[in-house]
Amino acid sequence: MAAAGGPDLNPVSGEVEPGVREQPIFTTRAHVFQIDPNTKKNWVPASKQAVTVSYFYDVTRNSYRIISVDGAKVIINSTITPNMTFTKTSQKFGQWADSRANTVFGLGFSSEQQLTKFAEKFLEVKEAARLARDKSQEKIETSSNHSQASSINGTDDEKASHAGPADTHLKSENDKLKIALTQSAANVKKWEVELQTLRESNARLTAALQESAASAEQWKRQFSVCRDENDRLRHKIDELEEQCSEINREKEKNTQLKRRIEELESELQEKETELKDLRKQSEIIPQLMSECEYVSEKLEAAERDNQNLEDKVRSLKTDIEESKYRQRHLKVELKNFLEVLDGKIDDLHDFRRGLSKLGTDN
Repeated sequence: MAAAGGPDLNPVSGEVEPGVREQPIFTTRAHVFQIDPNTKKNWVPASKQAVTVSYFYDVTRNSYRIISVDGAKVIINSTITPNMTFTKTSQKFGQWADSRANTVFGLGFSSEQQLTKFAEKFLEVKEAARLARDKSQEKIETSSNHSQASSINGTDDEKASHAGPADTHLKSENDKLKIALTQSAANVKKWEVELQTLRESNARLTAALQESAASAEQWKRQFSVCRDENDRLRHKIDELEEQCSEINREKEKNTQLKRRIEELESELQEKETELKDLRKQSEIIPQLMSECEYVSEKLEAAERDNQNLEDKVRSLKTDIEESKYRQRHLKVELKNFLEVLDGKIDDLHDFRRGLSKLGTDN
């Protein structure tokens, strides 16, 4: 964007000076960088935020400069020469080297369109600077030739005749400077109002940015807590899965115990049948008392074995009951944990939606 007037800068000290010598011909906003003087590779930010960068035309010297001021600090004061080149290094960043300032300036724009406009204006100003230099050299050569001819062939009357047009030209230039001074004073007030507005807007944006950063930091802490809680729940799930594996192993063990009980019961039935047969034989064949005694001893032994087997069966049944009780207890704990896990997952979904909404608002 172009402007009609602006402040003057001292090319030596870099301080802002009132005057009408320079007119801003193009103005934009960008982040300003300078090359690191030590490494000559890394960029060092010259402004904390986007600042105004302007092309200025010096009417008196017929020269062009790029000037940028951050508050009361001049961060760019670069006189454009025909030998300079503006290079686009990315879609939104460009740079040029200033041998007089012994540095390289870099500008970061908010859009590729702004970068393109700035680069086009740089080429235009560079060409204008070349034409001004050529024109100045022609004037110097013409003036030198005219001075030499006057010193050789001129008279005092001829010199006097040339003095009148020079005075008229100086008066005309003086009138132009007065008009430019009036216009510059009005533009200074305009720029002061715009600067104040930009400062107030910058203060509001800074406050909003700080508030947003604090809110984002709080969300980050909450997200970290939820992530830790999620990791803890995952660890608990792994433990419960391990417990479920133990339950499955207990089930397999119970199945084996049941089969063993069935085998023992079958063996017990066989022993009981055998015992019945022996009793019948003892009643039918009284003469086989000795054999009956043997059978009685065998029967007693069988009864002892039967008692031992019954004790084993009772022990196994007790183990089965205890296993079933532990299984029911683990199922209840697993159900309660799954309910808590579902609640935590719902809270995590709500937190993620809030975080997405915050990202969309920002």
